[in-house]
Amino acid sequence: MLLVEDDHVVRGAMLRSLTGRGHAVHAVGTALEALRRVAAETPDLVVLDLGLPDLDGSDALRMLRGITDIPIIIATARDDEQSVVRLLRAGADDYMVKPFTGAHLDARITTVLRRVGRASRTVQPAVHEVGGLRIDVGERSAELDGEPLALTRKEFDLLAYLAARPGRVVSRRELLEEVWQQPSVGEDQTIDVHLYWLRRKMGETAAKPRYLRTVRGVGLRLVVPG
Repeated sequence: MLLVEDDHVVRGAMLRSLTGRGHAVHAVGTALEALRRVAAETPDLVVLDLGLPDLDGSDALRMLRGITDIPIIIATARDDEQSVVRLLRAGADDYMVKPFTGAHLDARITTVLRRVGRASRTVQPAVHEVGGLRIDVGERSAELDGEPLALTRKEFDLLAYLAARPGRVVSRRELLEEVWQQPSVGEDQTIDVHLYWLRRKMGETAAKPRYLRTVRGVGLRLVVPG
């Protein structure tokens, strides 16, 4: 699923809520990023905000409809009837007015996917297993080789985010925006500090990594030890 929301605080909250309910989600902050992502990967569903910084969401909707027929749910603060009718006629599958709860959005997503027959493709188990590592997002618990890991809240969030994307290189910028919900500006040691303690608890080091691999100048990726 693709979440398109320019406000990093709102985006982070929605991402956590949807991930916690078992959805595999990628989040972006602009219409152009959304168009590139849809063209490259074809997600099963798009949740699209209208107030985007580079392109109005209604224009983004028309452009998305020009390249794909995947379900699109509009999420916006605009609530006048004319806007609703216009967007539905332009190709939106559903329309939600902010503010709304994560449970409400999850219910709408499930309904839309059931309607188009894609629910089984998009909803993933809220448990991620990578080698001997097991992350239960719903229970917020982590185990390594059958032994529980005593993680802080952010250590768990970092590990769970990487475990949901095994093998993929995740940039520091993405981690700061999606896990810490803060702008990726300037030099920030937050990731390094949490990564250091996370590695210690997992019995590895930066010099001798097992699961957590640093890709110099890019970011991190979680892998099955070779």
